[in-house]
Amino acid sequence: MASKLPQVFSYPEADTLSTSLGTYILKLQDTALQRHPTFRVAISGGSLLEMLVRDPEALLLNPHTMWPQWEIFFADERAVPLDHSDSNYLLFKRTILDKIPSGHRHRKPTVYPIDDTLLEAGDEDEMGVTQEIADAYEQTLVKCFAAKDSVRVPVFDLILLGAGPDGHTASLFPGHALLREDSAWVAAMEDAPKMPPRRITLTLPVLTHANHVVFVATGGGKRDMMRKVFETLEEGLPCSLVNMQAGGDRVAWFVDDEAIEGVQGFVKAAL
Repeated sequence: MASKLPQVFSYPEADTLSTSLGTYILKLQDTALQRHPTFRVAISGGSLLEMLVRDPEALLLNPHTMWPQWEIFFADERAVPLDHSDSNYLLFKRTILDKIPSGHRHRKPTVYPIDDTLLEAGDEDEMGVTQEIADAYEQTLVKCFAAKDSVRVPVFDLILLGAGPDGHTASLFPGHALLREDSAWVAAMEDAPKMPPRRITLTLPVLTHANHVVFVATGGGKRDMMRKVFETLEEGLPCSLVNMQAGGDRVAWFVDDEAIEGVQGFVKAAL
C-alpha cells in the first residue's frame, strides 16, 4: 500500500472543477508524451464525461490537447450495440468525439470500443456473449500493450473514473465476486445491480496499476461514500480498494465542496 495520501482537489462549483480537471489531464498528457508517442487513457461513462467538457476550452477545444496522440479505451462498457442509448461509447462519441473540430491537430484520437458484432452472433440475452465481448476486449489490450513484450497487466497513463454513491467504480460493485478477480484484465458481468446487468469492466489489478487514476465525484449524494473512502477506509468498496491499492499521488480526486463537506481523512491539494 502506498504511504502517501491520494490528492483531493475540491472546488466550490462545477465549472471551476472542469477547468482544473482539464489542466491536470494535460499535465499528465505532457508527461506521458515525453516517455512514449501515445497517451493511453481508459475512461468510464456517466456524468464524468459531462464534467470533462463543461469548460470546453480546458480540454476539448484546447490547442494544447494532442488528440491525435491519444488512445482511448473504456474502463467499462455495457453489452449493447455501440449505437444503443446505454452504450458508454455512444455517450463518449456524442459528448466528446463528435465535438472535436475536424481540423484540430489534423485528426481525432484513436478509440477502442467493444466489438459489438459479437452480439449479432446470438441473442443479446444469451449467457456467454458477454464473456466473449470481454475476452475480445482483453485481446485488444494485449495487442496494444503487450505486442512485443510479456506484461502482467496493461499500464495506462491515465484512468478516468466516476464514483457511485454506493462506492462502485467502472462496473465493479461492492461485495461482487469480480472484486477478487486477479488474473483477467477484462471481466464479464451478467448480474450488475444497475441496469443494464450485462457489462464488461477492467479489473482491480488493471485499475490499480495505472500511472495515474482520477476520480470525479460531485454533489451531496456522494458525501457518505467519501466518508467511507477517506474516514472509515471501508475496504469492501471498489473506490476504497483503488484508493488504497494504487494510493499516493498516483490517485487524484476532483470533487466539489458539496461532496467533501465535513469529510475528514484527507489534505486538500492545489494545482
